Amino acid sequence: MTFAELHENGLFVMPNAFDAGSARCLEDAGFTALATTSSGHAATLGKSDLEVTRDELVAHVALLASVITVPLNIDSADCFPHEKGGVARTVELLAEAGASGLSIEDYDPATSAIVPFDEAVERVATVVEAARQHNIVVTARCESVLYDLGEDPIARLTAYRDAGADVLFAPLVNDEEGLEAIVALGLPVNFLAVGNHPSIDRLRELGVRRISTGGALAMTAYDAAVAAAKALV
Repeated sequence: MTFAELHENGLFVMPNAFDAGSARCLEDAGFTALATTSSGHAATLGKSDLEVTRDELVAHVALLASVITVPLNIDSADCFPHEKGGVARTVELLAEAGASGLSIEDYDPATSAIVPFDEAVERVATVVEAARQHNIVVTARCESVLYDLGEDPIARLTAYRDAGADVLFAPLVNDEEGLEAIVALGLPVNFLAVGNHPSIDRLRELGVRRISTGGALAMTAYDAAVAAAKALV
């Protein structure tokens, strides 16, 4: 089944691998699709989230794609609009590396603010146009709730839908009313399974199509490693 077909009905879990070993383990556990995690990948490099370069991301994707057979969705931050070739070139590079899907965020780490509305919509449209040439599923993310920036994500997600996105995602929108509003926009919705949130059965009833874990698995692994080492002292 292709990555796009997984979104057509029902609900599937897409855990976020952080290295080749975790990717292999998760595929062996039976998951039908995996994702990368920007924070988890950064941690493997000794970096903070959003400090990874485009070249580092592309190399990471190529490695993970080489060791699994299921679709791989890429947490590609803002798709590196300021790198050579911009977001369109990022899509091409990730496609060549083996991506089945990717996401684009509207948060600018340089300014610690949401990208201006029109500019963010234009970036989504450019990513969509490039992705269509490679059969890549595009997830458009509104980061306003994640970064507590006080903006309702619905207007942006509506515009991203109209710009051609395939999947919508507003990290940390965990309440039923907020999720219902996003689902009502008519596209598959990704849900980040962190913090307090409805049960999996309830998420299914609400119409959520995809569940991801973000950097949680990576942080769990690192915490377990530290705890096991400390237990020896």
